[in-house]
Amino acid sequence: MAVPDHLVLAARDLDIGAAWLEDRLGVRLTGGGKHARMGTHNRLLGLGEGLYLELIAIDPEAPSPGRPRWFDLDGQQQLPADRPRLVHWVSRSLDIAREAAVGGEDLGEILAMERGDYRWRITVPPDGHLPGSGLVPTLIQWDVPFHPADRLPESGCRLMKLEAFHPAPGRIRASLAALGLAARLDVHPCGGDELPQMVAYVRTPRGLVELD
Repeated sequence: MAVPDHLVLAARDLDIGAAWLEDRLGVRLTGGGKHARMGTHNRLLGLGEGLYLELIAIDPEAPSPGRPRWFDLDGQQQLPADRPRLVHWVSRSLDIAREAAVGGEDLGEILAMERGDYRWRITVPPDGHLPGSGLVPTLIQWDVPFHPADRLPESGCRLMKLEAFHPAPGRIRASLAALGLAARLDVHPCGGDELPQMVAYVRTPRGLVELD
């Protein structure tokens, strides 16, 4: 079934977010590109075979996409001004239509996307919200025989662990189990007044770094 594909960190400003993240990790991000259909742009960092980190922000030079952007980026006023935030994760699927239907969360519609020689399908809620407050992953199916992580330079960074906090952890665990991802994210309860949160522990050239 689904396997982790990439982490999603959102920033108000791509350059500011990249500078903060590069200083935090001790490595440079790679130029990604633009997503014309969503009015966003990104930069990437390889995390080993088949896995990468995506830093994404609204592209100020792009016209409005005429629909809510993915990853709840239209709610970017909630993001810190000086740093990105880990808001979500994406899991790779071999049968996106079937797997999108098995989870307890509404993952949205399946959109066909392209950029350069990449072609993929991805689940996007019509209102752009993050499934499970960001803890239930978006699904992606790559329709090309190569993967972005394969083309990224070696960074010396590896994802060691993902954990999350949610006031209804059982619901999140059930959705992850339906996707075969229960062992990929440790979900813990949090207080009713605390917001859901995800934390990634990344081994870097500067040691273990927490991203939240």
